[in-house]
Amino acid sequence: MPEIDVDALKAALGAIADPHTGADLAAAGAVRSVGVDGDRVAVEVRLGYPAQGWKAALAAEVERVALGHPGVAQAAVQVGWKVAAHKVQKDLTPLPAVRNIIAVASGKGGVGKSTTSVNLALALQAEGARVGVLDADIYGPSIPKMLGLIGRPDSPDGKKILPKAGHGLQAMSIGLLVGEDTPMIWRGPMVTQAMQQLLTECAWEDLDYLVIDLPPGTGDIQLTLSQRVPVSAAVIVTTPQDIALLDAKKALQMFRKVEVPVLGIVENMAVHVCSNCGHAEHIFGAGGGERMARDYEVPLLGALPLDIRIREQADGGTPTVAADPDSALSQTYREIARNAAARLSVQAKNKSIGFPNIVIQNT
Repeated sequence: MPEIDVDALKAALGAIADPHTGADLAAAGAVRSVGVDGDRVAVEVRLGYPAQGWKAALAAEVERVALGHPGVAQAAVQVGWKVAAHKVQKDLTPLPAVRNIIAVASGKGGVGKSTTSVNLALALQAEGARVGVLDADIYGPSIPKMLGLIGRPDSPDGKKILPKAGHGLQAMSIGLLVGEDTPMIWRGPMVTQAMQQLLTECAWEDLDYLVIDLPPGTGDIQLTLSQRVPVSAAVIVTTPQDIALLDAKKALQMFRKVEVPVLGIVENMAVHVCSNCGHAEHIFGAGGGERMARDYEVPLLGALPLDIRIREQADGGTPTVAADPDSALSQTYREIARNAAARLSVQAKNKSIGFPNIVIQNT
């Protein structure tokens, strides 16, 4: 039995492709250690994003490559992940209990952005992350209804507000503080102040990701968030139709101007499949999200169908990923979540937090 060349084995394992980042494991430094004991090896892989839905397949591929290496008879593989805080806009630092803020924007209303935001948050949680969701649509909050939340949030110390819990998510919305039929007749400065207070005065607890559901457009709230809130990245939601794409492009360009990375595009309502006859029809056009992704050189994170279950489940307070976790729809949301989190994981880390000061003194 030949002696195992550890360096060659590491190189072979590092060459395994990661479909979520678009690179290999070596590029992300994911192969953490390779231990050798005779003809047996132990491999530790640590990703920078949650990947519960891909964990078994990745472990099997790592084992296959290891067993194909000269001298290896047995391989034990451990796959895990650790989510780091990533770089935000200049002069801003991440919130103390939130490693990463992901803004979900559309530029245009009616494209299913809020439903996508909630299911994205639930999908990140299903993949193994600690996740919160902030409803930043002050004029038309919908997150409380989608998560089945009722009652006002508590404030034990009179300073910080405790987020409500919905299907395991930490959630906050102006809709929890006012009546469901109470209109918010506020001017821009009041709206932006309210959004900042909801974010900074909420006692978020150890979140890997906070998903912010932005209102449509590129106005006061979007500008305030991009300039004053430490956002790690953004996701753009659109439908395939040209009118929606026009506004989605503006939202994407806004984030680029304020130096917030865009992780990619989610194409919602991409196709409708008749529940009676199975006929597939592109009601809002076809391929718009893919063309936009290609034109602006960002990934298409995934495409979702126009499916009545998505609407019904969100309206009922149990969104698709929570209502039917094993469905094809939920698996699509989880694939989108892995793609988004993986793209974020290869962005620059934020080195201003998470490292204690070390003082050496002569005694």
